[in-house]
Amino acid sequence: MNKVLIANRGEIARRVIRTLRKMGIASVAVYSDADAHAPHVTEADEAVYLGESPSSQSYLRQDLIIEYCKKLGVDGIHPGYGFLSENAEFARKVKEAGITFIGPSPEAMEIMGDKLSAKQAVKSFDVPLVPGVDEAITDIAEAKRIASEVGYPILIKASAGGGGKGMRLVEREEDFEEQMRMAQNEARSSFGDDAVFIEKFVTKPRHIEIQVFADSHGNTVHLFERECSIQRRHQKVIEEAPSALLSPEMRSKMGEAAVNVCKACNYEGAGTVEFLVDGNMDFFFLEMNTRLQVEHPVTEEITGLDLVEWQIRVARGEKLPKAQHELTINGHALEVRVYAEDALSGFTPDIGTLERYRLPSGESVRVDDAFVEGMEIPIYYDPMIAKLVVWGKDRNSAIRRMIKAINEYQISGLSTTLDFGKFVMRHKAFISGDFDTNFVKHYFTDPRVMYTAMAEEGEALKYGIQQIWNDLKLMNNHDFASKEENSTWKIVRTKV
Repeated sequence: MNKVLIANRGEIARRVIRTLRKMGIASVAVYSDADAHAPHVTEADEAVYLGESPSSQSYLRQDLIIEYCKKLGVDGIHPGYGFLSENAEFARKVKEAGITFIGPSPEAMEIMGDKLSAKQAVKSFDVPLVPGVDEAITDIAEAKRIASEVGYPILIKASAGGGGKGMRLVEREEDFEEQMRMAQNEARSSFGDDAVFIEKFVTKPRHIEIQVFADSHGNTVHLFERECSIQRRHQKVIEEAPSALLSPEMRSKMGEAAVNVCKACNYEGAGTVEFLVDGNMDFFFLEMNTRLQVEHPVTEEITGLDLVEWQIRVARGEKLPKAQHELTINGHALEVRVYAEDALSGFTPDIGTLERYRLPSGESVRVDDAFVEGMEIPIYYDPMIAKLVVWGKDRNSAIRRMIKAINEYQISGLSTTLDFGKFVMRHKAFISGDFDTNFVKHYFTDPRVMYTAMAEEGEALKYGIQQIWNDLKLMNNHDFASKEENSTWKIVRTKV
């Protein structure tokens, strides 16, 4: 493999280019109007123009990308994540064109790309599944009957796609029909498929995923877990490795289950098997992402491995560089996704210009980004600016290092999730490891509503008066300048 085209943009394109350069492989970048002057374009050995800014007119143009590969003598395509990375049709076209797709086979993508076929595939490999049904449902009356059998609360989930789209939590039977229609409508508009299925809603769910790798020689390993429970709108914001929840025994069991998921679809390359862990420490298969994950850096930090290099080696037909017994966990890593979002306004996008943009530095601090000072955040794509990653010898030292790095990260001109990241790092629920996917719902709603309600319900003392003040300060709102001026603080003190 002498030349690779990266069919993506932003920080993941830059990330792939770094490894290609290290391996002595030439790189080809692609770009749209919005990304004409982006760092990934200037850093690649060659760059080609795909079209206008909307992804449908640029980064999703399958035939044009393949045409460029033929013209430029490209012998490998790395899809990154998002866009075409899990598109089986694209992977098949690439293969038919005689180009290596750096990822799994189209057949494996098709099996795991549909949540129902994935469930059916792993059934015979003793992979635990959430109670519910593993077949598509479109009839509302039949679905309502099944929901009653499973028992409320239940989740209605789109069979195709992910990212929380086409998903509805139903806690009461009288709400079922309305929520079913909403889930189907969203699934139809997002994925062109209104098929849904029903699962029992897992209480106190932790979202834990296992990084897996498989080669064409029958070798499969797992590279341990990532904790991904800090989410907004069912999408991850903060990840860490390893999880504070798992014992060595449970880690081994989940790793074995993840390897079995690979075997169920004859998988090759990098993948991630996602699980839910409930309050009883039982775990259930959720889905498999047939690509490199956004949060792969935390796995790289605790293993000392380059996962993009592993992808390329497997795609070239090589054996996995290490066997399972050779893989170990060293220290602890944390990642905060730096989104151009206003966290206090419901994580709404806050697109603008990076008037000031200065990165943190220091020992064991890593920033994977795609911008420089003065650039605008395009409205056409995901609003992630960067991934801030730190490593520490243990979890507490990693948390301290993350707080320091957030304080050193200078961004002005728009709101970001950095303050939210600091809020999480200093919150006692996160520090103790006692949290789940409801962290934002429980701890990061409008502070004026949240803490006033706690005081009225007599929960403020139990939570901790000083902790409330610390939370208010961390939210970085101008209203929280001092205890004397803070209206929320006055109400809490009065109620207590």
